[in-house]
Amino acid sequence: MNRIHALPPNSQHNATSPPSSNPIVAFSKSKGSPSAIQSMAFACSTALIAVNFTHPIETVKTRMQVGSFNFSVFFKEEGVAALWKGIQAAWLREASYTSIKLGGYGPIRDAVGAKDKNAPFYLKFAAGSLSGSIGSVLGNPFDVMKTMMMADSKSGSTKAGLGSLMAKMHADQGIAGFFRGVEANIMRACVLNGTKMACYDGIKGFVNEKTGWSRRDPRCQFTSAIGAGFFMTCTVSPFDNMRTRLMNQPTDKKIYTGFVDCFQKTVRAEGPTALYRGFLPIWGRFAPQATLQLVIMDNTLNFFGFDTI
Repeated sequence: MNRIHALPPNSQHNATSPPSSNPIVAFSKSKGSPSAIQSMAFACSTALIAVNFTHPIETVKTRMQVGSFNFSVFFKEEGVAALWKGIQAAWLREASYTSIKLGGYGPIRDAVGAKDKNAPFYLKFAAGSLSGSIGSVLGNPFDVMKTMMMADSKSGSTKAGLGSLMAKMHADQGIAGFFRGVEANIMRACVLNGTKMACYDGIKGFVNEKTGWSRRDPRCQFTSAIGAGFFMTCTVSPFDNMRTRLMNQPTDKKIYTGFVDCFQKTVRAEGPTALYRGFLPIWGRFAPQATLQLVIMDNTLNFFGFDTI
């Protein structure tokens, strides 16, 4: 005689229900947080994709910070391809700096006990600041090269190789030349990444609570990334301006002795508003870059079955 086993509640419904059409829930059982190496590898891939789309905006931002900028003159004398000046250095910078600042945030945040959505904001900010600071030191040489290549307005400079520029820098200033502006870069990265990651993490928790959208939901990720991009622009603009000026000094001489000297000379000569020169292009770069990086990173983590940021 065959036994008839009772079905658990709702099992008949579950057996006939079609699978969810939302790809975001494909991995309902998370593997937990990725290792530090895995997280940085995902961040590296994310950054190398995103930078190709945001680099032209940064080129315009850099030109505005170092002097006057005119679109018609730019395109007439240098061409559209000049928007991607320094892209080779940007790839190397993203592979070093962003891999650590973005990929290192999660492991550091978890290590200090700030993974929970209700964890103190300052702990999330500290985690972002630390990962950003470490990444900025390793990526500084490529940041210097990228800034100089983008700021070079000479016609035909798109053909100038990264290798030749690095050789000239080393001949003129040695290894120290590659770390010019490093103090401003560390401060910038500390404020930028602390604001970016803490705001993104915090806004995601707020959006999840108010709307019911999952932290894996693209709507939650997109909304949070846009908000993080705005707040990081407000806090980092002065540091970004100082970094650009320090890094764009000629290879054969120094205009500024350091961050404080650059700050004083800039404010004295141009006024406090100079600290926010290029604010709109900075926001125009940070907003899409933060959105691309954070959304791609979160969905990459989700695709491989890991917890999102």
